[in-house]
Amino acid sequence: MEAVGRECRFGGEHRSNELSEELISLLYKDFRETLFSQVMYLTGHDRQWTEDVVQETLIRAWQHSDTLNREPGMLRGWLLTVARRIVIDGWRNRRARPQEVELDSSENAETADQTEQSLSALVISEALRYLDSKYQAVIYETYLTGHTVREAAVILGIPEGTVKSRLYAAMRTLRRSLGELGSR
Repeated sequence: MEAVGRECRFGGEHRSNELSEELISLLYKDFRETLFSQVMYLTGHDRQWTEDVVQETLIRAWQHSDTLNREPGMLRGWLLTVARRIVIDGWRNRRARPQEVELDSSENAETADQTEQSLSALVISEALRYLDSKYQAVIYETYLTGHTVREAAVILGIPEGTVKSRLYAAMRTLRRSLGELGSR
């Protein structure tokens, strides 16, 4: 690499811009591969992050082009130091942020809309209120708590046949009530 002089401020603003652009072209051409491989190692082989760090490093070189020592060994050291500091800041920021999670597992997925079930439960609850308490009891013991007819009979202290006939009558009444509620 040929050394570019430090006299960027001499010769006016136009000369300064030309030298800055020339410096960046030389930095990119001569140091990009070395910088990229070093940063790739520092980022744990994260290609996207590496490209971001290299780009940020070259932007900072352009911003400081009027004060950089243009000797190739000094430029290389400056670039690698800046890149290393950018990576260190990135690691610190990643630790300070909450951990990102994947949405593949069902624990993190959105829950289904329960509106339809809630409305159905509300309508059924309303219809159950109009049943006689003896019918409400058999529906509660069989459908809501999941007991068998035999278990419901023991809990309620009535014969199994009575539980069955009350269930039949209660369900028939509920179907009629729900039909009326649905037509309102």
